[in-house]
Amino acid sequence: MKVVSGNFGKEKIHFEAPSADRVPHETEQFLNWLNSDTSLDLVLKSIIAHFWFVTIHPFDDGNGRIARAILDMWLAKSDNSKIRFYSLSNQIFKEHKHYNNIIEEAQKGTSDITKYLEWFLGCFERALIASEQNLEIILDKAHFWERHKSTNINERQRLVINYLYDNYSKEVGFLRTSTYAKLTKCSTDTALRDLQDLVAKEMLKAEDSGKKTNYVVISPKKIKIPK
Repeated sequence: MKVVSGNFGKEKIHFEAPSADRVPHETEQFLNWLNSDTSLDLVLKSIIAHFWFVTIHPFDDGNGRIARAILDMWLAKSDNSKIRFYSLSNQIFKEHKHYNNIIEEAQKGTSDITKYLEWFLGCFERALIASEQNLEIILDKAHFWERHKSTNINERQRLVINYLYDNYSKEVGFLRTSTYAKLTKCSTDTALRDLQDLVAKEMLKAEDSGKKTNYVVISPKKIKIPK
């Protein structure tokens, strides 16, 4: 099995898995190590197991998903908890280009996977930071609605404020009248009236940006909204 890209006749081989006759032996070695080795820190073990499985590549499809499941299983063991507030799999998805490059580099190199481990540990740290930021925005959202629980607004306005909070991690920290109209399927005149009403009720603030106005949530805890 080969991972290739490019047009026919000009293919680039990114990775070539072990031949089919080697897969049973390689898989047995992997499972024996996975289930018996207790010498490694479990975070490191999860990262190595992920790499080892995708390198064996025993199936025609789904190897990446199974490797991420193995990764998550051993991370859960390392946490010794049924609840996790971070997702390394989601962080890998965000950084999939770097992930693919480091996997390819490690698979084509020697048996030294130090660079791969360093990148993955950095990715793990970024997943933890992202989780902390997500928790911060969730708490801020709760405080916001608690502060405005008696404020009378319509469903369009509520939808848009939730949109701003729910898309915070995607760096959607502001919107304009046209965006409001598109999200709520209303006219631009109605959108402008709704936004001005939210500003008057101190739920949003208006910021001039050249010829257009950006509307930003007034955060109860003064978190930094990305621009």
